Amino acid sequence: MNAVAALDLRFLQRPAVWVSVAAVFVAVLFGMVLVVATGASVPKALAAFADGAWGSPYAVAASINRTLALALVGIGFVIAQRANLTNVGGEGQIAVGGIAATAVSLYGGAASLPLPLSFLWPMLAAVLAGGLWGAIAGVLKARVGTNEVISTLLLSFVAVWMVYGAVQSESLLRQPMTNTATLPESQEIPDATKLPLLSADADTPLNAGLPIALLLAAVVAVALDRTVWGLRLRAIGLNPVAARRAGLRIAPTIVLVLFLAGALGGLAGAFMLQGDQGSLKARFSSGYGFDGLVVGLLARGSIAGVVAAALLFGFLRSGGISMEMQAGVPSALVLVIQGVIILLLAGAAFWIDRHKEAER
Repeated sequence: MNAVAALDLRFLQRPAVWVSVAAVFVAVLFGMVLVVATGASVPKALAAFADGAWGSPYAVAASINRTLALALVGIGFVIAQRANLTNVGGEGQIAVGGIAATAVSLYGGAASLPLPLSFLWPMLAAVLAGGLWGAIAGVLKARVGTNEVISTLLLSFVAVWMVYGAVQSESLLRQPMTNTATLPESQEIPDATKLPLLSADADTPLNAGLPIALLLAAVVAVALDRTVWGLRLRAIGLNPVAARRAGLRIAPTIVLVLFLAGALGGLAGAFMLQGDQGSLKARFSSGYGFDGLVVGLLARGSIAGVVAAALLFGFLRSGGISMEMQAGVPSALVLVIQGVIILLLAGAAFWIDRHKEAER
């Protein structure tokens, strides 16, 4: 099946999608007002943004590489959302995925394996680590009814501090200290464990994560919309009581769904380590998990929407960094825009629900 067809572009016909587009447009306008408030030149800021986001083949490739991690977290969010679960633990799942991929790349013998096993083995370790981290929240939800929003969020804080601990201790992942200036980070992972580039041109550093992410997006789109499993998830999400009476197993499904969401977050961590950063650092996850959450919210349950929103936020990140460096506009402005988008979406959802109730 064609991958584009699998993403089902009929999502553009949904009114909620256009609400998301409007929210992005209003947020960007608000961002421009803030640029003026900082005293910076709007044309200069926009030029810097465009240069960092798509001003060169390298900029485009870097923006797309950032998109991959956001898309994976967003896809995990949509899978959980289909079962009426909310996974906000992408940040922690990225973190444990990064720890696992680093450990296997440096000490798990991955570098001695032939291609493509040398980079797939760390990725698999990251997938399992992220999946198990998400499954913890699933077990708590299924067994004792713990709210998954709270558990996944708190687990994220634990995972982020695990990264800090791992790169602070030489008995764990910190590189050997040669002097007091040695940074608290891991050694550079071997080249054999890094994601291969799709092009021999170093000016276009797109890596093998791109086809992997697109394939996963297509598979998940088909699984959610065109399989019995996807129908069961929807039934559980819409009415778990009726689904249980129909014989569907609720508890195992909850654990599986949060495992899958966590696994995708862990894979995002592997992509970040093996495709971009190359070593584990204290601030490794860099807020990508929370950005991925916004991507999932913007997507409105559509995998094609996840891809579109991830591209938007990937290019926003790249452009924001360039604005700070070239135009003196704080890159935190991008975070403000994201916050405005969330507020507008929340308000729009409340208004839509009230409008539907009034029509009834």
